[in-house]
Amino acid sequence: MSTPPSAPSADRRTLIADTAIGLVAAVGLRGLTHRAVDAAAALPAGSTSYYFRTRTALIGACYQRLAELDLADVDEGSPPEAAAPPARAGAAPDREAAAAALAGLLYRWLTVGRERQLARFELSLEAARNPELEADLHRAGRGARARAAGIVAALGSDRPEEAAELLVAWTEGLLYDRLAGALARSRPAPDLAELTAVARRMLAAALADPA
Repeated sequence: MSTPPSAPSADRRTLIADTAIGLVAAVGLRGLTHRAVDAAAALPAGSTSYYFRTRTALIGACYQRLAELDLADVDEGSPPEAAAPPARAGAAPDREAAAAALAGLLYRWLTVGRERQLARFELSLEAARNPELEADLHRAGRGARARAAGIVAALGSDRPEEAAELLVAWTEGLLYDRLAGALARSRPAPDLAELTAVARRMLAAALADPA
């Protein structure tokens, strides 16, 4: 097969992964085919299969891209409307600021990032069933927990790895409940003040001394 029209390889791979994620969010894994990605991305026929020869490789690319985007969101912080007041120079991390940042992240993932999170849930189930994708699933999970461990360690946790596991699990559960749970469609729109209160309680529980 000939090489697709010229474009930086990394850019083309990213476009394909982002388009595939959008397809999974819209129609589920049943709609994820190389041909469908080519059409949705307005790429020449055969482009997706050139970069990702198998469906498993394409799903793996989606999962890696989702992990990359989620960690970038964590590193970037809260959206402008959810930004916490800047900390004083040299001051220790503040739990209230951390709660505001976590609430902003949850707000983003429940609103503008909603489709991406739905795709992540569906792709996670596929990765858990497919031994060829397990490494991507575990790598993403370790990355999320490492970020969380750094946050709770800075907030004074004596057991940051354990606290991080709890915080990530609660975050995942909240996202699933609000986006795909039984009451997801009947819940009110995400509210930043309510999410801040929830984030405050999550952090307090994660940082509490173990029983």
